[in-house]
Amino acid sequence: MKQFVDRHEDMATLEEQYAAEEASFVVICGRRRVGKTALISKFLEGKRGLYFLATEESEEQNRTSFRQQVAAFVDDEVLASASVESWDVLFDRLTQSGERLVVALDEFQYLGKANAAFPSVFQRIWDTLLSKRNVMVILCGSLISLMMSQALSYDSPLYGRRTAQIHMRQVPFRFYQDFFDRDLDQRQLLERYSITGGVPKYVECFRGTGSIYQLISKQVLNRNSFLFDEPNFLLSKEVVEVGTYFSIIKAIAAGNHRGGEVAAAMNVRQTSLTRYLRALEGLEVLERVVPVTEANPEKSKKGLYRIKDNYLRFWFRFVFPNLGLLETGHADQVLAQIERNLVDGHVVYVFEDVCRQKTWDLAARGELPFVPARIGGWWGAGGVELDVVAVDAEGARVAFGECKLWQGPVGENVLAQLEEKAERALADRSFKGYGEARVTYLIFSLSGFTDGLREAAERRGDVLLVGSV
Repeated sequence: MKQFVDRHEDMATLEEQYAAEEASFVVICGRRRVGKTALISKFLEGKRGLYFLATEESEEQNRTSFRQQVAAFVDDEVLASASVESWDVLFDRLTQSGERLVVALDEFQYLGKANAAFPSVFQRIWDTLLSKRNVMVILCGSLISLMMSQALSYDSPLYGRRTAQIHMRQVPFRFYQDFFDRDLDQRQLLERYSITGGVPKYVECFRGTGSIYQLISKQVLNRNSFLFDEPNFLLSKEVVEVGTYFSIIKAIAAGNHRGGEVAAAMNVRQTSLTRYLRALEGLEVLERVVPVTEANPEKSKKGLYRIKDNYLRFWFRFVFPNLGLLETGHADQVLAQIERNLVDGHVVYVFEDVCRQKTWDLAARGELPFVPARIGGWWGAGGVELDVVAVDAEGARVAFGECKLWQGPVGENVLAQLEEKAERALADRSFKGYGEARVTYLIFSLSGFTDGLREAAERRGDVLLVGSV
């Protein structure tokens, strides 16, 4: 990587906790490959700290490994060969010097998995020992469900002990260019982002030269690539009934976005899917989206399920249905299918997500003439769909946006179509309260705009043309 990308807020939180005069306790969680260990390693540079990676071995084996690291860290030859049955002794020896010390326990959930009582054990160690020492503790974990139950939920013995928590998410598209040591145009970046999302480990695989299809062939369709079986690896670590979860995600990737549609595709009752859908939402695999105007999103009957992760969305759309061809050496046929459908069947939807992110950026920079309360998509009666809608909290301002991933420049006809859709949307009862709102029109295009559209935007003043996301 050219540099450590983004993570400014996360790093600032860690530095603030390190600078505290008392003991601090930070919990870091997030999906695999998102860069948690890289963040900790970067933070530890130049600091007195011990990093310990827990494994799926027994508690005794983990304790032995920790003892050896502690002994080496404090240069204690007696401890190195001693038999220690208690974690308390090790943490006590580690923190005796009084100097500020960072203790990072990575993959913490494996300790609780090996011994269900370990969170309670660590609670005691924190309460009676570490909280009184000049120490900063970092608990980090990839299995979101286990980290929630062991360290973050109300029922966890460690609940209320943390002084800060960091939920690491994927790097936003606006920082995506920073991953590359050469300049790529916006379309090249978007194509790569549509596959890798903001997962640093995936981006590493797509930093090479060549077309997006050459990279997909080498890094995804190649059975020896770790990305080939990555979804199975991710889900098998989090859930037991992997087959059921795969079937749900496959159904959604095929275009079944309502709960009833997913159930019909699987030939099961909708009520039997509720717990699976909620689990996938909790794992940040799926998200339930509603029209931006919905006042109570949780209770809305207009909710649609979509795959939240770009790579999983791509894999379940193009790879999973074709595993038979890939396993029998016919990757060329699968690649041909991807070449025919990638842009219209995948990239355009990622582009809409990026445009919604961009709208928040425009608002933050004052380029949008108001501060939105919500930004999202909208769909209503008569098949009207709007890619981007931003609304304020008072009903005084609204922005409607259209995202066009064309090869050529976008013209005035797109603005006319957007105005027509906006008018129909404002007539919908879901926009009640926005009838007198001032409207701004946003048109996103990576291939530019015609002179006619540029002149119209300059003349009118209520049209914002966005040519870079």
